[in-house]
Amino acid sequence: MTSSLLMPLCRVRAGTPGAGTAEGSTAPTRILDWQHPHVASLLRQIDMTVDWEEDATGPAQRIAALRQAHRWITAAVQPVYSVQDEMPVSVVVRRGRGSCSQRLAVLESVARASGVATRVRGLLVDGTFWYPRFPRLHRIVPHQVVLAWPEFHLEGLSLTDHPTAPWLTVSELYGGLDELSEGQGGFTNAGAETLFEALSRTAIDWDGATVCPAAGAACDLSAYVLADLGHFDSRDELFARHGQTLCGMARLLAEPVLGRRSAGV
Repeated sequence: MTSSLLMPLCRVRAGTPGAGTAEGSTAPTRILDWQHPHVASLLRQIDMTVDWEEDATGPAQRIAALRQAHRWITAAVQPVYSVQDEMPVSVVVRRGRGSCSQRLAVLESVARASGVATRVRGLLVDGTFWYPRFPRLHRIVPHQVVLAWPEFHLEGLSLTDHPTAPWLTVSELYGGLDELSEGQGGFTNAGAETLFEALSRTAIDWDGATVCPAAGAACDLSAYVLADLGHFDSRDELFARHGQTLCGMARLLAEPVLGRRSAGV
């Protein structure tokens, strides 16, 4: 049993007509505040040595740089259960800890600061997806979770290998979904590994396009998707239209505890 008590009231969430038309942007936003000194410091620490000008660098080099940033964020930003999806990236970087959603926002900020436009796909995910993380607290898990799933605009992507080209979904940051599904099994959403870490080793498939080996956890997560909310130029726009997962009071009360609790604990 999931809970609707902590959800925002009077919020209707459904698919967005004309989804897929968002052009994305490299501009800073309130959440993706990549011009902030804390984020600028992070960029210097990552020290990606790629010329990001699209006319000088192929997509393979830019993907390699994004992977480097992902690995750095994985090591430097501790995974926690923060519930403030609209927390600015500069605050996440300063604290050195963040939720899966917040760390994805850090990766988006790195891309935008480097000249690569990003956008997000909004997914409404069934709360039961998070049951393995809260085995004794099913009753307080929200019945719906709004998830911002990033995409990166990379000219030169092969339409054969990437049907959504020139947009590269973060699910394919480390290879095609079919390739990734042949690895060490799917994502269990249990233990220390979060969605953010899992990107580097397995397929995170929200559309039902892949199947992991029968012996492992599922790669096809499409059964958990309640609605595809469409594409948005930024996660700011997604949350402005569809709200965050929890109501304001719930976030206020939960953040001091969950915002410090390590994922998997």
